Amino acid sequence: MTRLSVLRALTLLTALSMCLFACSEPPTDDAASETDQAAIDNVSDDQAALVNTVADRYYAETLLRVPETAYFAGLEIERHDGLYDNSPAASRVAEQSADAMLKQLETVDPASLAGTPEWITYAYLIQQLQSDVAQRVCRAELWNVNQMGGWHSAYAQIAQLQPVGTAELRQQALDRWSKFAGFVEQEIANLKAGLQQGYSAPKAVVRRVIDQLDGLLALELESSPFYSPGVRAEEPTFAADLQQLVSQAILPALQNYRDYLADSYLEAAREELSVTANPQGLACYEASLQGYTTLNRTGQQTYELGQQTVASNREKVIELGQLAYGLDDFKAILDKVKNDPADRFSSQEELLEFSRARVIAAEQEMPDWVSNMPEQPVAVVPFEAHEEGTGRSAHYNPATPERPGEYRIPLYQPEEQSRGNAEVTAYHETWPGHHLQVAVSQSTEGLHPVTQIIWFSGPGEGWARYAEALAEEMGLYATTTAPIKRRAWPARGMVVDPGIHLFGWTREQAIEFMQESGRFPDARADELVDRIAILPGQLTAYDSGGLEIVALREQAEAALGSAFDIREFHDRVLENGTIPLSQLRAHIEAWIATKQ
Repeated sequence: MTRLSVLRALTLLTALSMCLFACSEPPTDDAASETDQAAIDNVSDDQAALVNTVADRYYAETLLRVPETAYFAGLEIERHDGLYDNSPAASRVAEQSADAMLKQLETVDPASLAGTPEWITYAYLIQQLQSDVAQRVCRAELWNVNQMGGWHSAYAQIAQLQPVGTAELRQQALDRWSKFAGFVEQEIANLKAGLQQGYSAPKAVVRRVIDQLDGLLALELESSPFYSPGVRAEEPTFAADLQQLVSQAILPALQNYRDYLADSYLEAAREELSVTANPQGLACYEASLQGYTTLNRTGQQTYELGQQTVASNREKVIELGQLAYGLDDFKAILDKVKNDPADRFSSQEELLEFSRARVIAAEQEMPDWVSNMPEQPVAVVPFEAHEEGTGRSAHYNPATPERPGEYRIPLYQPEEQSRGNAEVTAYHETWPGHHLQVAVSQSTEGLHPVTQIIWFSGPGEGWARYAEALAEEMGLYATTTAPIKRRAWPARGMVVDPGIHLFGWTREQAIEFMQESGRFPDARADELVDRIAILPGQLTAYDSGGLEIVALREQAEAALGSAFDIREFHDRVLENGTIPLSQLRAHIEAWIATKQ
């Protein structure tokens, strides 16, 4: 069944429910019916046109103000000389524009769009714009120090993606990177303004960013990612010009930023992990939580659901522990798993090759589980040397026209890393997880390109969490520990995240709760605490979304019985990208109705 067929079914269901509860006496002749239908069609066309107009504007303005978005969304763009304008004036202009677009969208009745691609576009835009407006209370630009892919790491990657194949592209590269020192200077000014107004990042996060900057600055110029365009271009004049720009502007700017953090900002930064230590921090947390999950669920509700799910998962771990080890105590089972010498790696090379082998094995099985198998490959790529051991997590970068999708994997301290964890993470990030999800979305025809630059963690990370369980159903796990570990950890993020931000959990308390799962070594749990601190609400998104997808599958299986097709279900979940979870539910329920 096509995507449009499913959405047309939603149109019929919506119209039926409206008539059951709101329709007046039906017209008495065919002419009246035709007139009414024509009026409805005209309204629908007008509303669809409005949605497309807003989407076109949002897309164009985003790529104009933040052209770097294209590199992480796998988009082709005309020019490569732009740099994000991080000035307060630019932020005010962007907010005014967002307000205007949201005002336009709020005049749209989404029911009039059902059965059309604009229904999907509207779902993305209304969620994104409403979330952006709600999260202004956070004033994130005033405490933008982030070890989880902060701007310093992002621009190091962008430099390595900068196209330099022609003389014009090389000039654009020089134009872009000549603006970088000004960008860094503005970042420092923003942080200073934040301190004056009571906003700051936690000290522990600042220390991690300083470490990352030290790693970048310690590289020889020729090895610096910022000099990558010069190495790749193989054009002497350009290489010389870029070398001068990197040595005299880019690296000094990074050094100034690093010194400001170490010599001034660190002392003034907050000790508290919770975002509630910042002005209006409670409102910030709830807005951030909703923005990540796309669910209207409070921090308290998330915390309680997480506790219930963790308790259920404990029982499943005990069942597996009895089968595998003859143990019926949760802690004893996890201790057995944690101390199993066969679950460790002896070298970085072994960890890397193991992960690559698991990705290949998963890809071979995928056609039995999805109908729409994308063509884009995925590569397992080690972290850059300066990224290792600095608190960054394994992550996925979407494919671009120049390179495949990338599963970026840390190889730090391989003897401390678990084979079971490596399996779970590989499937989470590649097949059947993020790579499948993103590649399917990129290949789906008819979606507005705005859906490629908006990403929601609830459905996005929710699918990847679901994929961890799906991998077991597919028979992919080669270790005894992976099925246990993948159950011991999930939903703990729904507890520890609000625990830190809303309920006063200490670092030690959070670490103890996470280490109970047996999923992470001590250092990794410590890193996760700081991740939660700088990304309030984000760690709840995995299981908030995963539980929703599981619930939708169970609903479909119960409703359809023998007519349920797992490949078709997965196609329906994936085809619209990371559509907000409430709209995903409507989409799946419409599909169920058509199948019935």
